[in-house]
Amino acid sequence: MNDSKFHHKKRIAEHISILPKSGIREFFELVNSVDDVISLGVGEPDFVTPWTIRESAIYSLEKGHTSYTSNLGLLPLRKEICKYVASDYGVEYSPEKECLITVGVSEGLDLVIRALINPGDEVIYTEPCYVSYPAEITMALGVPVVIENKEDNGFALDPEELRKKITPKSKVLLLNFPCNPTGATLSLAQMEEIAEIAIENDLIVITDEIYSELTYEKRLPSIASLKGMKERTVFLHGFSKAFAMTGFRIGYACGPADIIDAMMKIHQYSMLCAPINAQEAAIEALKNGRRDMEKMKSTYCERRNIIVKGLNDAGLPCLLPKGAFYVFPRISETGLTSRQFAQRLLEEQKVAVVPGTAFGACGEGYIRCCYAASTRDIVTAIEKIGTFLKTL
Repeated sequence: MNDSKFHHKKRIAEHISILPKSGIREFFELVNSVDDVISLGVGEPDFVTPWTIRESAIYSLEKGHTSYTSNLGLLPLRKEICKYVASDYGVEYSPEKECLITVGVSEGLDLVIRALINPGDEVIYTEPCYVSYPAEITMALGVPVVIENKEDNGFALDPEELRKKITPKSKVLLLNFPCNPTGATLSLAQMEEIAEIAIENDLIVITDEIYSELTYEKRLPSIASLKGMKERTVFLHGFSKAFAMTGFRIGYACGPADIIDAMMKIHQYSMLCAPINAQEAAIEALKNGRRDMEKMKSTYCERRNIIVKGLNDAGLPCLLPKGAFYVFPRISETGLTSRQFAQRLLEEQKVAVVPGTAFGACGEGYIRCCYAASTRDIVTAIEKIGTFLKTL
């Protein structure tokens, strides 16, 4: 058969073909080729999920709970989530209409962006940022609009920079505080000014608060709780970080009923529902997991102090992060690019960190180190980083 008339067709959609691969995962393909590595790389708790949560998942299986759930998720879980969000974040939602269980926060982010964005709509977000943000916007045929968060502002979002980026096509503002990769948070004054700007410019706010329990100073309420914000905010959260439940893949979205309904339709046709056993484990986490969560948080805080002091003493300027479990030290004075630094550190000292450019172009000159690792590994890694720096 002569198929020459089809040769002009491209197999891969253009907006997908231009997407870069994850800078984190790409680098860790390299890491996997080196033996005996101390990893300060992948952003995952080094704690095993607390035993009561594991047991609830096992018991769920033993009871034969292996079916689908409602597309929205188990109602008892949604009730527990709404109770938790009201008490800890200061905003009340209806479990029946304003809460959706997702397969991790990653799916929640994908759903809300696809539910909101028409081709050409602008989504404002900040960099350095989690690797998925610009990709999710691009896959929804939206236009990513970047604000650079700078070290001299503690990597926080400057409200005046936000004002400068708004155009008639601006529709969504995407926030992530505490932030991956910098650990930065917002002050209440900054949050209030950002809320005013969102209201003035009719922006919908997506707030990704997956690291919010891991805030080491006084935790602020969600931006969704501020006056005039609940009706224009989608609150994304989950169980992966604070409860050490990454493999359970349970997240949730709370927000206005019309947005949650639109998200549910996409979820219904793509994912259907989150796994029932993981949902039942999440109920246990909310009911009885707070003590374990606080113990893990206390350990992270101790490690944070060790790694920040160690990096600064070694000669890498490093801000004290206020949340999450990452530090973002500056390496530009070494004369190496972020990738060169990370690659040579891996090859010469067998310590894995992530190049700052994995989190956006403005991450050049920085590396991300995750302190969700044992204190012993952190201390050894710092010693090796110090040795490496002396060779430069």
